[in-house]
Amino acid sequence: MTATARRKKNTASRPRKAAPAAEAAPAADTAPSFATGSTASAKAEITRDLRAQLAALTGGMAPDDYLNAWWDWYLNLASHPPHQAQLAHSAYDKLLDSWQFFTRAAAGTPLPPGHENLGFSDAAWNVWPFNVYAHTYANWASWWQQALSPPAAAGDPNLGRVNFAGRMLLEAASPANFLHTNPELLKRTVAESGHNLIRGLKNWLEDAQRAVTGSGRAPGTDDFQVGRDVAITPGKVVFRNRLIELLQYSPQTPSVYAEPVLITPAWIMKYYILDLSPRNSLVRYLVEKGHTVFMISWKNPEAADRELSLGDYVKLGFLDALAEVRRLIPQRRVHAVGYCIGGTLLAIAAAMLAAGGDTSLASLTLLAAQVDFSEPGELSVFITPSQIAMLEAMMSKSGVLESERMGAAFAMLRSRDLMWTPAVNQYMRGERPKLNDLMAWNADGTRMPWRMHSEYLERLYLKNELAQGTFTVNGTGIDLANIRVPMFVVGTETDHVAPWRSAYKVRGFTRSADYTFLLTSGGHNAGIVSGPVHPKRRHRILTWTNAAATLTADEWLKSAPLHEGSWWPAWEQWLTQHSGAQETARVPATRGSDGAALGDAPGSYVRS
Repeated sequence: MTATARRKKNTASRPRKAAPAAEAAPAADTAPSFATGSTASAKAEITRDLRAQLAALTGGMAPDDYLNAWWDWYLNLASHPPHQAQLAHSAYDKLLDSWQFFTRAAAGTPLPPGHENLGFSDAAWNVWPFNVYAHTYANWASWWQQALSPPAAAGDPNLGRVNFAGRMLLEAASPANFLHTNPELLKRTVAESGHNLIRGLKNWLEDAQRAVTGSGRAPGTDDFQVGRDVAITPGKVVFRNRLIELLQYSPQTPSVYAEPVLITPAWIMKYYILDLSPRNSLVRYLVEKGHTVFMISWKNPEAADRELSLGDYVKLGFLDALAEVRRLIPQRRVHAVGYCIGGTLLAIAAAMLAAGGDTSLASLTLLAAQVDFSEPGELSVFITPSQIAMLEAMMSKSGVLESERMGAAFAMLRSRDLMWTPAVNQYMRGERPKLNDLMAWNADGTRMPWRMHSEYLERLYLKNELAQGTFTVNGTGIDLANIRVPMFVVGTETDHVAPWRSAYKVRGFTRSADYTFLLTSGGHNAGIVSGPVHPKRRHRILTWTNAAATLTADEWLKSAPLHEGSWWPAWEQWLTQHSGAQETARVPATRGSDGAALGDAPGSYVRS
């Protein structure tokens, strides 16, 4: 039995302690409790302050999660002698192999295949003593990965957390990350007489100053100004409240389809990922195909917005936007599209509308979105009570979660590609990366308000209330089975934010009799922003025409035919098939519902 299992057993055997607000008053024949509401509140505040101070030292990571994880790993290893023997034998084999390679390396023995995957692809790594460094590290890394990987039958998330922490340490210790053990860096330094290191120091000082002051744009992003180089599809701001601006894009065709399209992007990102350069702007593509497109642009929250709740995001976000679209285009139902957690929000709102008999929606499209968070993929290493309490303490002090914190978390999931390789290139080679539009967008982060983000992490990720059927918005229960409109759901093959098998699960919760699931190559962002023509993209697609039939994810993968190219045309054709006859193109309103001029797209919220 693992340490986690023992803790669960012990916890289950003890009566649960009631929440302070629900505790009964002491009986008359008992001593009065000294744990009054004020002292309990003071204790909670002190605990929160201490967590916030600890977060400043650990970069927001909860150390107890990893201590428990390592302890569980040790106990599992100690209780499995055959596994110990296997690891010992493997260690001996790898030590012997490293020694044998060492004795041959001086003669110029090349590195075996596979080392290029660890960053040792340059021919300089085949020269003594660097070939020894690379081969010894590869053996060491291979052994540790074998030791830290959870067994296939193990369901303990702590073992996965150990694997994550171990991988972080391994990737940090790579000889490619250090000047004196990296032959490519040494060769560059000699060739440039050290000027690369001088440039690298200058780059480091610039980045350190920007991190301390919190001001200034990331290097290279000046080439992608919002409204000048990206987010340039013409349109107007037609509505604004304290949380969103609603953009309506100008028509590019004489006539448009009857039903407008309303897009709800995630609030952890600026909306213009869907309106990047003209070649890969989903907004421009839809408009050029004759669709009237509306886009929600979320406000970048500040400390004063700390009390905005998930219910506010539903009401002030999607529902207010939908009401405005219906006001501007009456008697027409709306194609609703949601991306990432914007899709989760859309599913919640759609279920609310359906439960109330509202028929405003013509269809529902979910892009890389989840409603069941039981398998959040690699993000699971950050979804624990301790980690959420740590984030909550950080946000409580400032009122928001800064974008840098979230960016760092995602970078740790791909530390070699997103942390160490960029650091070596910028601070040792002295080379700033050449950004593209998607990379520049990624550097334009957003904040999140304390209350909403705490609710989102705890209720959806940790407790999985939406899938469990216990999720409520302002006291109203949310039942996804009420959703019966036509649905188009997109997953991406290498998504580490919303794994496609998790996104696929929405089929089991909704009751659409016209349901399509599409799986595209690429990741969470690049797979969605593929452009209408992409030579490296492929997709699989399958449609159900009844509300009950379904397949497992593996069965679906075997059954869905493979198509080369971008998924955009397939979805646009589906939208067209679910739209009415075309009518005269609609020009965006130049003033809001209150008569005030609100300005041109991309608006003001996206610039904050």
